[in-house]
Amino acid sequence: MRRVWVAAGAAVAAGLSFVMLLVVGVYLVAGNLVGGATGGAKTLAKGTVPAAYQELVQSWGNLCSAINPALLAAQIYQESKWRTDALSHADARGIAQFIPATWAAYGVDGDGDGDRDVWDPQDAIPSAASYDCHLAKYVKDVPGNVTDNMLAAYNSGPYRVIDAGGIPALTETQNYVRNIRALEKSFAAPTGRVDPSEQAAGAIAYAQKKLGTPYLWGGNGTADQGGRFDCSGLTKAAYESVGIKLPRVANDQYNAGPHPGRDELLPGDLVFFSDDLTNSRAIRHVGIYVGGGYMIDAPRTGAVIRFDPIDTPDYFGATRVTEDGAKALPTTV
Repeated sequence: MRRVWVAAGAAVAAGLSFVMLLVVGVYLVAGNLVGGATGGAKTLAKGTVPAAYQELVQSWGNLCSAINPALLAAQIYQESKWRTDALSHADARGIAQFIPATWAAYGVDGDGDGDRDVWDPQDAIPSAASYDCHLAKYVKDVPGNVTDNMLAAYNSGPYRVIDAGGIPALTETQNYVRNIRALEKSFAAPTGRVDPSEQAAGAIAYAQKKLGTPYLWGGNGTADQGGRFDCSGLTKAAYESVGIKLPRVANDQYNAGPHPGRDELLPGDLVFFSDDLTNSRAIRHVGIYVGGGYMIDAPRTGAVIRFDPIDTPDYFGATRVTEDGAKALPTTV
């Protein structure tokens, strides 16, 4: 817990005109769907939680009314990115980042084996949910949203929240609450259509200009790299060109917004591929969807940035990138 209180030639040419039509189309779609539902379900989106913890988070995420499985998942991801060996400079430990004193007081034996182990997710994840609910009771009479106040208490301590009459004027705490609430939308399965990204067309326009560029592992498109990219380097640069900063690696980019279904894809959505279809942390490839079942991607060494089909056995899912979702992603653990 980061707590203030503890311190390809012709094909390419043909594809360009195809994509430019889609670029125009995505703006039209964006205009037509403004105001549509954005989700907010209490169940987890596909693969957002590693399979080993899926049932645990789904179950304990309903422990009290102040939390839900998507919120609990977002909190764990914000704390550790699901790393069981995470250790902070403040001696916060494990997947839920408990400091020793807090663990001693509030850690629970989640798996019923007679041991409370801060490094064991089977104890730490239930303890995070239990502590959240405990804090929610502490701050239930504080003005404002009880879940927001609970998250603030998790980060800065309940007495600061009570004294402040809400979220304290501490930058770390305010960011903590805002980020987890934004990430909650990424971990929740949408209940309705997901609003299109206004920046999607610009991201596509950037990527289509790179068609035919040779692949480079670790490539970010810089001059010293000959303007070459790998898969996540391309998607990162494409969205950065329209003012959205994504993480460098594909499996973190998956959490940059909500997850439309295959039949709901729009141009500009990021599409992901993995050898483990149950775990977003295992994602190994990403591209930018352009419509018609195709994406622009930087596929592998020896290939060039090109159009590829997305309907392959390793297709994992998609993310509709949002500014809030991207800003919420943790950069360090």
